[in-house]
Amino acid sequence: MKKFIGIYLFIALCITQLAAYTAENIDKAIKDSNINRGAVSISVKDINSGKQLYSLHANSPINPASTQKLVTFAAAYDILGEDYNFTTSLYKSTDNELYLKLSGDPFLTTKDLKSLLSTAKSKNITEPKGVYIDDYVLDSEYWGEGWQWDDELNPLMPKFGSYNLDKNLIKIVIRPTVLNSPADIFTDVFYPIGFVNLVTTGRGNQISLSHNVSISQNLIQAEGTVESYTTKTIPINNIKRYFRLRLEDALNDSKVFYYGKIYQKKLPANNVYLVDSIDRPISEAAKSILSQSSNMAAETVFKLAGGKYVNNTGSIKSALAMFNDFCERNNINTKDIIIVDGSGVSKNNLVTADFMTDFLVAEAKQPNFASYKEAMAIPGSGTLANRMLYFKDKLWAKTGTLTNISAIAGYMKTQKGSDIAFDVMINDPKSQSTDKKILEELILRAIYVNY
Repeated sequence: MKKFIGIYLFIALCITQLAAYTAENIDKAIKDSNINRGAVSISVKDINSGKQLYSLHANSPINPASTQKLVTFAAAYDILGEDYNFTTSLYKSTDNELYLKLSGDPFLTTKDLKSLLSTAKSKNITEPKGVYIDDYVLDSEYWGEGWQWDDELNPLMPKFGSYNLDKNLIKIVIRPTVLNSPADIFTDVFYPIGFVNLVTTGRGNQISLSHNVSISQNLIQAEGTVESYTTKTIPINNIKRYFRLRLEDALNDSKVFYYGKIYQKKLPANNVYLVDSIDRPISEAAKSILSQSSNMAAETVFKLAGGKYVNNTGSIKSALAMFNDFCERNNINTKDIIIVDGSGVSKNNLVTADFMTDFLVAEAKQPNFASYKEAMAIPGSGTLANRMLYFKDKLWAKTGTLTNISAIAGYMKTQKGSDIAFDVMINDPKSQSTDKKILEELILRAIYVNY
């Protein structure tokens, strides 16, 4: 018996020393990085037992940036289901009216609209008495709480809603004319944007765009020089207006003649039949959100799940109720966190590293875990296209970047065969983004080798 106790104590001592050695390696990586240790939060847990393997400031609330998509999408995925489709449908009523029922499909294109109207034409639907849009799937809040007004021209942060179309982005074309003369500037498709054109034809392409909303919602100022044909992509400031313009184009191109106004109206329950529909699986959104970090897709899916949860129009209020219910059902403590959007863009979001790993451990027990994990970025792809190559076939993660913030969270198969959930968040205004990302990799290497 004494021999058994001695062996047990020896093993316990080895485990303690190994944990100390791992902590020492992580501490050394932080110290060598010159990033303030107090700015780093880390949590590592075994996904099978939930045991805490390592923590540093793991209960300190920090903005998670886009790693938040891991938790908001997981809750939405649970409600919507793996077989969920974004379905945009065109119906005709027995009174010769057309109804376009929107789904908020974040991948819907003008080409899709033209396809729907082309089908109508092929079925001899050419002169409808009325054209209506059922947009009740989502509310009309097109931006998230706490989003930065000075990011309004950032193509990574477009508005979102029922009227998602062409990724809610538009291209501005800047074309040179005669040397030292004003350049030509216009949108690639018709949309009512005005320009204060301060771009001259010169040497090199150096163009900046700005938008002063206090002067006009539809006026963009362009400055700089242009030497060759150049395009700039910006978010559409009124997605409902853009959608209707493209729908009118689709009607005209398909020779479905309608000259009245297009109204909002809920699809009747009776006396309508399906003309055609565009379907896309949620798996496309999963990859876009977890691997490519699409903010628009993340916000749309979060609200859609909220709408299904309350069996009504999707909103951030219903989405947060859905999220909190998911956490409660899975015994995930939310008392130390604040989540206000689906994408992690808002600076108002605050989570702890322990909350993130608790969530990831719980998610590993969900029936859809395999497809959830498969949608995440891996070394050499998505937001890890040029990062973490050391961990090939061993890492599934979501990255996050905001001003002063860098984060990474997900799952790892360690060198010793352990399956772990991890979260690393760095909130340090004094260091460069590249320095933060280098530190993330060094921390993960220490975890990978020692656990």
